[in-house]
Amino acid sequence: MAEHIQARGHRKQRIGEVVSDKMSKTIVVRVERRFQHTGFKKVVTSYNKFYAHDENELAGTGDFVRIREGRALSKTKRWLLMEILNPDGSVKTAV
Repeated sequence: MAEHIQARGHRKQRIGEVVSDKMSKTIVVRVERRFQHTGFKKVVTSYNKFYAHDENELAGTGDFVRIREGRALSKTKRWLLMEILNPDGSVKTAV
């Protein structure tokens, strides 16, 4: 029975762009998902917005970040900022 329980260390991660950093300790991350439409066979781009906790307020609008799933911190905030991915390939760790 224990083999059916998901390990705690395996949480979802997403990479996206910060679209808002105006709230205190919270960022809004837009994640892009591309898939082929089942009926029309055309590539469709879908976007989702996630509210993520940014404890030290490091991320700014336009940054690409990696977020991971976590416990509920507020009504809508269920993700945590892991790291900021810079265009030059360097990584700035937030956690």
